[in-house]
Amino acid sequence: MGKLIVIEGLDGSGKHTQALLLRDYLESTGKSVKLVSFPDYESPSSSLVKMYLSGDFGTDADSVNPYASSTFYAVDRFASFRTKWKDFYENGGIVIADRYTTSNAVHQCAKLPKDQWDGFLKWLFEFEYEYMGIPRPDIVIYLRADTAVSQKLISGRYNSDESKKDIHERDVDYLKRSQISADYCAEKLGWNIIECIENGFMRSVESISEEVKKIY
Repeated sequence: MGKLIVIEGLDGSGKHTQALLLRDYLESTGKSVKLVSFPDYESPSSSLVKMYLSGDFGTDADSVNPYASSTFYAVDRFASFRTKWKDFYENGGIVIADRYTTSNAVHQCAKLPKDQWDGFLKWLFEFEYEYMGIPRPDIVIYLRADTAVSQKLISGRYNSDESKKDIHERDVDYLKRSQISADYCAEKLGWNIIECIENGFMRSVESISEEVKKIY
């Protein structure tokens, strides 16, 4: 069996960049590595996720309950695992995931009262890892970034065109709740936390990458 490393964090925290850098680093040491990203927008398995994020089921994140929306993402991960990286992983390869079940934990807990979080997390991990049969992560690296700073980065990504944001990205209150739930999940579940903000600004990509490498 291989190893599954998850890079987690809120929108704008630099997950994809750090996943790419970790892949390149591990490949440079001779390891066999595959990078996967979720949602897998290139696959038809992400259709329900796309509909959800574009507002087809309601114009804000709370329009769809956390159990229903979690299944959209879970099916996408199941399809990706079975068709794209199952054999590679089971034959000893290292898989780096830009988001994973951990994103459901963060973003869907944010829709619930805090006293329901533990029950939801129990259901979520049992549903995906036991009933759907996708692998549990070996390492989760949480890139912690303040919502106010990450929002600026997201706006820059879209050249300040707010219409390009999905229902999560445009809902600042929801993102603030997601940061609270992400911090809770990271502490409760033993994720490796990297503080990405220093003196009100994002740290350099290189300094964060060095921390990521040390965790691996």
